[in-house]
Amino acid sequence: MAATERPVVLPGETIDPSLIPSDPKKALRLGPGLRHIPPTDIVPTVAGQLMTNPVKNSMWIEYNSNRYIPAPNDIVLAQVLRSTTDFYLCTLSPHTAPATLPHLAFESATKKTRPVLAPGQLVYARVTVANKHMDPELECVNSSTGKAEGLGPVTGPGCVFDVSLGFARRLLMARSREDGGIAVLEMLGGEEGGGLAFETAVGRNGKVWVGSESARTVVLVGRALQETDRARLGIEGQRRLVKKLVREMR
Repeated sequence: MAATERPVVLPGETIDPSLIPSDPKKALRLGPGLRHIPPTDIVPTVAGQLMTNPVKNSMWIEYNSNRYIPAPNDIVLAQVLRSTTDFYLCTLSPHTAPATLPHLAFESATKKTRPVLAPGQLVYARVTVANKHMDPELECVNSSTGKAEGLGPVTGPGCVFDVSLGFARRLLMARSREDGGIAVLEMLGGEEGGGLAFETAVGRNGKVWVGSESARTVVLVGRALQETDRARLGIEGQRRLVKKLVREMR
């Protein structure tokens, strides 16, 4: 569905059944901004664009907010605050209650082999529990497969940059260029950016870790992300920004 065809919905209004994915072989997955009211009603809880993914049989509301509210299956960048007997306490944002990350919620972790994380350590994790009655819970392993699948402690030289929640969600889209209108990272690593070498980890909580052996590259990529976000640049605007920043770096 093209960006211009995404319907805008308001809290409490009825969603047209024709817009709801209906793969008979998969359960419907509801993301942020939607609530199921038994037996069959699905209503928005926020105002924004209704997004759907027929392949995953999922739907959610694309909206911007200044406060991150954890939701199950969110991929986040968390920072370890301290360790207790059985879990780590981690922060997701200044306005979110600390999340718990069990010591054994890592690939192949046992009491003897679990990673020992110091305060300040970054972890790339998935939210497993999030509701108004409980503090968020995290995991760094797919409980179904036992594999990390890219989750775990974030290591190597790098830096974390803050972006808006809406921008972070667009970066996390499987087709961020086509569906989210974000190509700045692709450009930085491509011809426009001179093939800069870096890696990123994007959290739905508005955090982006940029890693590289070059401190200048880390700063350039972080600046490109934040300026694209702040100025709401389109594809051509992103291309001009990348070329400008690369010239300045030289």
